[in-house]
Amino acid sequence: MVRVVCLMLALIFSGVAAAEVADVYDFSDRAQEQRYQNLIAELRCPKCQNQNIADSNAPISKDMREAVYRMMKDGASNEEIVESLVGRFGEFVRYKPEFDSRTFLLWATPAIAVFGGVLVVAGVVIRSRRAGQDSPALSAEEKARVDKMLADEDKLS
Repeated sequence: MVRVVCLMLALIFSGVAAAEVADVYDFSDRAQEQRYQNLIAELRCPKCQNQNIADSNAPISKDMREAVYRMMKDGASNEEIVESLVGRFGEFVRYKPEFDSRTFLLWATPAIAVFGGVLVVAGVVIRSRRAGQDSPALSAEEKARVDKMLADEDKLS
């Protein structure tokens, strides 16, 4: 019985020992804390692909959060902090990359896709209108055959 109790206590307390400690930073006021939260929410984790550094548990994200906090304490502006991290980790860390020659295709793709879709729809509409005009009308003999088929179908139902 003592072994079972010891095993249960070990299992209960092992979860507490494995829990990760959350980052705790001291801020002089609420505005500075909000600025920090906004910055870490708008920066992407290089390892986790589509997760910001605020939500990521990756070691690189922890390092990035510490770098943001340290630069804020040193008096850096938001732009300086973001540029520093972009310089270190690449443009990927931004969720909204700046428009330049390297990101032109990224920003232009939605407009190109919409324009292409409009061209396809216009082509289909024009082609269907032309096909409707080119088809000849039914001759008198063909109309009589269609009327006869329809009349025979009405008799069957």
